Amino acid sequence: MRYGYWTPVFGGWLRNVADEGMAASWDYTKRLTLDAERWGYDLTLIAELNLNDIKGVEQPALDAWSTAAALAAVTTSVELMVAVRPNFHHPALFAKAAANIDRISGGRLALNVVSSWWADEAKQYGLQFDQHDDRYARTAEWLRVVDGLWSEERFSFAGQFYQTQDAICAPKPAKRPTVYAGGESHRAKAMIARQCDAYVMHGDPASAIAPKTADMARLREEAGGTPMQYGMAAYAIVRDSEAEAKRELERITTVAELPAGYANFDQWLSGTQLERELKIQEYSVSNRGLRPNLVGTPEQLKERIAEYKAVGLDLLLLQMSPQAEEMERFAAQVMGTA
Repeated sequence: MRYGYWTPVFGGWLRNVADEGMAASWDYTKRLTLDAERWGYDLTLIAELNLNDIKGVEQPALDAWSTAAALAAVTTSVELMVAVRPNFHHPALFAKAAANIDRISGGRLALNVVSSWWADEAKQYGLQFDQHDDRYARTAEWLRVVDGLWSEERFSFAGQFYQTQDAICAPKPAKRPTVYAGGESHRAKAMIARQCDAYVMHGDPASAIAPKTADMARLREEAGGTPMQYGMAAYAIVRDSEAEAKRELERITTVAELPAGYANFDQWLSGTQLERELKIQEYSVSNRGLRPNLVGTPEQLKERIAEYKAVGLDLLLLQMSPQAEEMERFAAQVMGTA
């Protein structure tokens, strides 16, 4: 199993805890990432939202791509999986900038391609917002342009959304970045199976992940591709006793009143094909992070992680709070590396 973590670009992960002691700042991000390398983490996912989806839109949120470029220059081993939304980036210009960041990192850049869901954010920034199926049509074209510029000396393309004419991207990436993507509709999964390298999922029990990895493996084989990688989001709480872990779980899921960001959460839910009837407790942690139940003693977490490995999962994308302290504990007690 590879272990990744979400860079806290929003200043935390708990929607109902105002101050988690992890500021949305370059200073905290730099220190955390250098520590994460030392603790043995393989990857960091840097989310891309211009508005703060966790603490409320009035709160600060770090820009993903300038943060990634800065981290590329100061780190040595961690894979930088940076989210990118096609409707926010012209693919030809993006291919040029991302290739340079990959060069700075020595070939450690990866993409997490996200088809946008937040209509209000796009409206604020004056950007195109596509309906569900059009999102994936745009993403498919966008990936063709990026891949073409990274692989060919000159690349021409004429599509519904994008056009290029004998475009040049030089220098090219040190190595082709791994492309991760997620989605639960058939349209999304078919596109991912054809054009991406890895499938990432929201949190779920191992029994729910098993058919998803099997389905994607089938689609990938039908598309004629090599075997995919599979990742999943999860929130982790490790303590010396199960009782201690459950007390911490109760603390982070107690919602006294709906926080400022609830309207954004409601909008996201209405724009996806995920289950509509999520418990209010799940609102406290994003990306269905509590469903994997990585809450308990080190031994319990190791057993549950082994179950995920058995059904084909090879990457955990972890959220914790407060992040530095909990990541060090997790590395020492579960990963055995800190």
